[in-house]
Amino acid sequence: MLGKTVTVTVDLPLGTCHPGYSDTSYSVNYGYIEGICAPDGEWQDAYILGVNEPVAAFTGKVASVIRRRNDGEEKWVVCPESMFPSKEETARAVDFCERYFDSEIIM
Repeated sequence: MLGKTVTVTVDLPLGTCHPGYSDTSYSVNYGYIEGICAPDGEWQDAYILGVNEPVAAFTGKVASVIRRRNDGEEKWVVCPESMFPSKEETARAVDFCERYFDSEIIM
């Protein structure tokens, strides 16, 4: 999946409050990739990096995968084709949510 071009349908745009935690807001666009089943049986979840305004959908490349060791889920990180975020940049961008999980970033 790394390097694959996918389209993310955004259901939690940048700036949206987390549905379960009103004190947490999304600092990136977040959504799902329809047609790709994730380990939890739902559509594959994805963070979008490199898009600094709320969007309804985005097509880009899978730059990395965040594997949650204590949750069993994977989150894909999708960004523009010309963007190559490091592990550190990715970790900072998704820390608003991933800080609550034991995660590893796979490049």
